[in-house]
Amino acid sequence: MKFVGVQLSYFFSDTEVRRNVRSLMAYVAFVCAVIVVYAVVFHFVMLYEGEEHSWVTGFYWTLTVMSTLGFGDITFESDLGRLFSILVLVSGIVLLLIVLPFAFIRFFYAPWLESQVRMRAPRAVPRGMTGHVVVCGTDSITPVLVRRLEQEGVPYVVLEEDPAVAASHHLDDLSVVTGEVDSPATYRALALDRARLVVANREDTVNTSIILTVREVSPDAPVVAIANAEEAVDVLELSGATRVLPLKRWLGEQLANRVNALHARSHPIGHYEDLLLAELPVYRTPLAKRTVRETGLRQMTGVSIVGVWEHGHLRPARPDMSLSPSSVLVVIGTDAQLSALDELLVIYSANPNPVVVVGGGRVGAAAVRALRRRGVPVNLIEQQAALCSRLEAECGRVVVGDAADYERLCEAGILDAPSVVLTTNDDAMNVYLAAYCRKLNPDLRIVSRITHDRTLGAIHRAGADFVLSYATLGAQAVLSVLKGKELLVLGEEVDLFSVPSPRALVGKTLAETGIGARTGMTVIGLERDGEVTTDLSAETVLTPGSDLLMLGDAAQRAEFAEVFGTA
Repeated sequence: MKFVGVQLSYFFSDTEVRRNVRSLMAYVAFVCAVIVVYAVVFHFVMLYEGEEHSWVTGFYWTLTVMSTLGFGDITFESDLGRLFSILVLVSGIVLLLIVLPFAFIRFFYAPWLESQVRMRAPRAVPRGMTGHVVVCGTDSITPVLVRRLEQEGVPYVVLEEDPAVAASHHLDDLSVVTGEVDSPATYRALALDRARLVVANREDTVNTSIILTVREVSPDAPVVAIANAEEAVDVLELSGATRVLPLKRWLGEQLANRVNALHARSHPIGHYEDLLLAELPVYRTPLAKRTVRETGLRQMTGVSIVGVWEHGHLRPARPDMSLSPSSVLVVIGTDAQLSALDELLVIYSANPNPVVVVGGGRVGAAAVRALRRRGVPVNLIEQQAALCSRLEAECGRVVVGDAADYERLCEAGILDAPSVVLTTNDDAMNVYLAAYCRKLNPDLRIVSRITHDRTLGAIHRAGADFVLSYATLGAQAVLSVLKGKELLVLGEEVDLFSVPSPRALVGKTLAETGIGARTGMTVIGLERDGEVTTDLSAETVLTPGSDLLMLGDAAQRAEFAEVFGTA
């Protein structure tokens, strides 16, 4: 009974529900009034026919006729009585059989079911939860971040304002709590004193409110805020954010870092301990049409080739693997070793023509500025004249118009460009442009952003060489803060994993483990006592206490754990 009382109390706490119930009660009162009127008229008509009945009989006849039961034990003989019977019958069909069920379902039963669903949404984290990550909203980053947190074994909870949506997520086994994002009570229920990180991933204005409310509840809780506009970075920092992630600017810079332009050189993409990971396009260098072994880069510069990008797919760097002009090497080494690599290749010219950037929004503008800082000439295609005028001073040529227009593409220099960067937030348009640009310039390097993971296969088939989504970058950035490491972005669905050597593999050589053949992961180094070794061979033995550094995707990481177990 206590639980039913709680349910009723929650049900009637909603203002709209109370208004709906009042409407339903008003309709029921109206139907009751009609029944009383019909019962009174029944007596007058019966008196007209010379008969007399009790009041109970009057109500009995009215209800049987209005409900269409019509037992036939009481009938009228006159035309007036029969016309009255028709009126009662028709009005009963409308009022009792049509309108009343609809009103009951609309104003009571459906809201009652909805309230039951809403009550299933958790209002607080489990009592024993600790070291968890609080995600303050559901956006494009959330599914990717949640998936990565589950892979890392980090507990999490997603804050959802709508109880119905929260209940749906809860039924889908998503760890969720419902509550208002600007209410201190919500964050007390989220146990911020035991939380490992709070992620503010809403609009900039809402993120400011979230940060200030979190600070009211827990002054020391680490808060990471995602800034949509560059102007919001300072505001979020002043509000109390521990770290602010300007993801759209970073996305543009990551895309710009993957283009081919000017002289052949490596493009650093991140650090791991004291080592630097970089990408090296093979296009227009002597490395094309050689095998990995024949390049001799390790002997000449000390860098190790740990992977090869081919048409959007990262392949393990096998010694006998042949490199094509479209290959992009993933290398690892020290700053000095990468400098030696650049000195070796600087004499080779990739292409001096301007890079074409499609789209002048926040991501496109960031890509243009990043390229200009490197001294790379840029031509821009943008439909909005206002955005074009804002970037005109930073571009060699600005073309106003539709990028799908052949004339506009040619005016921007697509036929001779070394690379094109597609920055629109329309996945369908990016797929279309990737296919179109590949047809116009087969040697072009195509770098593109995407919004949805499901587009990844299509845009690679269309001809894109490198693809990165806002969601993947956001999840990677949050995880880097969580782990206290520098952001390292290899690409869509590719990551660097550090895994303790499983007991089943200790004492075996890399050749004997069969890690690549059995899981698809690529071992790029071994870490022991804080020192990383990348000079590996098939005869390298895995020692106790060492960690494997591997490249792969989430599915391959899970396969590795299933096949080889844990340390």
